[in-house]
Amino acid sequence: MPAQTPDDLARLLVARFNARDIDGMVELYEDDAVLALPDRSLAVGRDAIREFYASLPGDVIFQVGRQSPALVTGDLALTSTVLSPTTATAEVARRQPDGTWKWILDRPNVLDA
Repeated sequence: MPAQTPDDLARLLVARFNARDIDGMVELYEDDAVLALPDRSLAVGRDAIREFYASLPGDVIFQVGRQSPALVTGDLALTSTVLSPTTATAEVARRQPDGTWKWILDRPNVLDA
């Protein structure tokens, strides 16, 4: 199921990761999306994003945080979630031609940028 709203993206990412549905997670990103990695490098494109998520240890569990309502203008949206006092995310999503939403930019921790 694709994201019908920008606010669906984080919830779907968490559910798919915890189900170890890596391909389902990657579907939440545009083909040329950019994901900031913990080592400050970038995963560019779905193949690199898939490789990163697949490399995470099996005991890692994603948690749903306190999501702010998406800030939307036209076909772009800013999404963000506070996961802990030291972790907050920021993402840019774009409306797809079919009306669904996908991330194009993803920084999983803006507090450690």
